[in-house]
Amino acid sequence: MSEVRRRALRHGRRAELAAALLLLAKGYRILERDWRCKAGEIDLIARRRHTLAFIEVKHRPSLGTAGDSIQTRQRARIARAAGLYLQQRPALAGLDLRFDAILVVPWRLPAHIRDAWRID
Repeated sequence: MSEVRRRALRHGRRAELAAALLLLAKGYRILERDWRCKAGEIDLIARRRHTLAFIEVKHRPSLGTAGDSIQTRQRARIARAAGLYLQQRPALAGLDLRFDAILVVPWRLPAHIRDAWRID
C-alpha cells in the first residue's frame, strides 16, 4: 500500500472517530462503524430515539469539496447497503430512516448535515 493511501486511511479513521464523538455528544447511540456488506459500506449507523441514521463521513480540505464528494452512485450504494442492513435487523425497520453526512475539515468542528439526501 502506498504512503498516500495509508495517509488517506488514517485521515478517514480519524474523521470517523470525530464524527462518532459528535453523534454521541448529540445523544445518538452508535450501532455500527464501517459496516460492510456485498452492496457496499456504511461509515456509521446511529440511532437517536425513533430515528435510524445511515451516515457518510467525508474528510476534505474544505466543506464545499467534502459535500460535493458524495456522488449519486455512492448515495445509491449506501441506500442498497442500508436495505440489506434492515433485512438483517427487522426490529429496526419501523424506525424513521435518514441519510446523513458528516463533513470533517481541518481546524473546524465536524458539520452534521441531517437528511443530506433522500432515496426516491
